[in-house]
Formats: sequence, structure tokens, C-alpha cells
Amino acid sequence: MNKEEDLETLGEQLYSLIYPNQKENAGKLTGMLLELPGPVVRQMLHDEAMLAAAVEKALRAVQLPQEPSKATCKDEDDASISSDSLGDQLFGLVDVYNTGHSQKITGMLLEQHKDAVLNLLSNPRLLEEQVNLALKTLKDENVEETDISDSSDADDTEKLGEKLFSLVKEMDPLRANDITGMLLEMDPAVLQQLLCDQSMLEVAVQKAQAALDS
Repeated sequence: MNKEEDLETLGEQLYSLIYPNQKENAGKLTGMLLELPGPVVRQMLHDEAMLAAAVEKALRAVQLPQEPSKATCKDEDDASISSDSLGDQLFGLVDVYNTGHSQKITGMLLEQHKDAVLNLLSNPRLLEEQVNLALKTLKDENVEETDISDSSDADDTEKLGEKLFSLVKEMDPLRANDITGMLLEMDPAVLQQLLCDQSMLEVAVQKAQAALDS
């Protein structure tokens, strides 16, 4: 099966799961979620809680751009005053792409003129281009780091494990070791997703706790 057929199959499966609860936005949400790494999408197909969290995040992103336009109809000052609100809205959209660098990329995009940022909020294609460009810039800046980590998968897993352990320890100090070990059996792309999505991590930790309790 080639990559396009694989993506089409994943899209059909995702759409059939999303449609019952999100009839109006099913197509748009499916398209957004298909931007995620393949292993993450496959994991979502078998994990209702993970899918629900991703759909909720994508839905927020779909709805957010409509809010500034309503505000500008009533009072243009509303949109110009709240650069914090602009940042929150932009972060919500950038976070959907699950790059692992949502905060950095949002910061980079917010350095543009406010009109350009507002344009990003209402133009998903332009936003995607800018996110990819910012991600490329970040990767280029970290060339040496990447080279070092790529030299050894074991080092990579160890770093992931350390980050996970520190987060899991806050939720379950007594069983942090066991839970981290269980989570490290997941696909690395899914683990990266857990590290940058607190709600998804909580779901995964709860499942591991339930497995340990049983």
C-alpha cells in the first residue's frame, strides 16, 4: 500500500469515528488530524480518550478564528487590545500540528505585524506554511544536537524516559518508575505527543495505573 492510499484509509477510519459527534466539522477536523504523524493517528484510532482530546483541541482551533471577526464587528479596539488573546488563539492553532515546539513557533510567529498574525488566524494554508518554515528554522538551528541524538536510539529513548519520568513523578511519585517503563513501550512519535500534551499524558498515566492496579 503506498503512502497516499495509507493516508486515505486512515482518513476514512478517522472520519467514521469523528462524524457521529461532529457532523458539521467532521471533514475539516479529519483533515487537521491527518496532519499529525502516522503512528499518532493510528494510536488514536484505537484509543478513544486520545482521539477525543485531539478532536477537542482541533475543534477549538477551528472555532477560534471566528471570534476576532465577531469582536471587530462590534468594536475594533477589542482585537487590537488583546495581544495576549491573539497569542492564545495562535498557540491553539499551532499546537494542532503537534510539532513539539508549539510555544517557540508561536513566539516566532507573534514577532510579525499584528495584521499578519490576524491573517494567519483566518488562513489555515498560510499558517501551515509558516509553521513548517519556523519548524525548519528551529531544526536548522539545532543541527548539532540532532546529529548527536540521531547517533544513538538508546540515547534518544533515555532522554525521552527522563522527561517522561519527571512529568509522571508529579502525578504518581510512588509508581513513577513502573508507569514510565510502561509508557516507553509506546511508539516514539506518540511519546513526543504525550510530552507536549498534558491531557493526553494524564489519560496514558491513568491507563497505566489501572493496569498496575489490576
